Amino acid sequence: MRSRREFITLLGGAAAWPLAAHAQQAGRLPTIGVLGAGTPSLWSQWVVAFAQRLDELGWSEGRTIAIKYRWAEGRTERYAEIAAEFVRLKVDVIVTGGAAVPAVKQATSVIPTVFAVADDPIGTGLVESLARPGGNFTGLSVQQTELAGKRIELLREVVPGLRRLAIMVNVDFPAAVLEMAEAQTVAGRLGLQVVASAIRRVEDIAPAFEAIEGRADALYVCGDALTATYRIQINTLALGLRLPTILPTRDLVETAGLISYGANFPDLFRRAADLVDKILRGAKPADIPVEQPTKFDFVINLTTAKALGLKIPEAVLLRANEVIE
Repeated sequence: MRSRREFITLLGGAAAWPLAAHAQQAGRLPTIGVLGAGTPSLWSQWVVAFAQRLDELGWSEGRTIAIKYRWAEGRTERYAEIAAEFVRLKVDVIVTGGAAVPAVKQATSVIPTVFAVADDPIGTGLVESLARPGGNFTGLSVQQTELAGKRIELLREVVPGLRRLAIMVNVDFPAAVLEMAEAQTVAGRLGLQVVASAIRRVEDIAPAFEAIEGRADALYVCGDALTATYRIQINTLALGLRLPTILPTRDLVETAGLISYGANFPDLFRRAADLVDKILRGAKPADIPVEQPTKFDFVINLTTAKALGLKIPEAVLLRANEVIE
């Protein structure tokens, strides 16, 4: 439907800003290419937030800018295909996030690129430093590894007698592997036994649950496009095994997960729009500092808790940003 594909109808005034002016002189509107690593339904709230912020900044879809949305739907091979398409189309700015970011990095060293979500952008070679990224990339860093300890602590609070923890990770996504390593370290320090559950594609999910059946008291899911895209399947199988889950974002917990803790993604995408605006006004990504999350969400799904026979402590409920009933 149109609201999922195009998202915005703006008010807008023309802007004589450098990239915009250059594109208009070439006979076309400056174009933003949005590479969604997941599905339109998963990303809808995020890109709506992005589009609304562009609206506030005065960019009018079809008048002062064009936006092209492409969806990889959790399929790794699509990242490179879409990135190559945007290079062929000579878009003026690419906006992406998560597992798709490295594919854009490989596809172009010229087109300004804003990552709305990226884990450890220095360690993964996206930028030279947070203060001065260098190159053609800037954006917002989500340090998932730094949140691993907090997530496990929350899980211990809501799962009495937690002793064995399964960790599900897409081993083809380097940032998720780093998160798993940190989660393993924290779990070991807390005296928990850890069972690693590796997946690479959707076909691996069901066998992964078969492998951990009877070996875990709870499940930690590392964030990436694959686990997000197939969140319903993951949560359904976890419920079938009566495994409480800790997840990275609200979008995953609302589909029968138990709890989530992580950065507020709509806010990150709003802030990504600010960075795109700066680039369209003539700023270079190399000079735009990479920003950090400032809003975090702790969400509890009480329906799932009841299905699992868990009573969430009142003190934990009071700390939650949202309780789903």
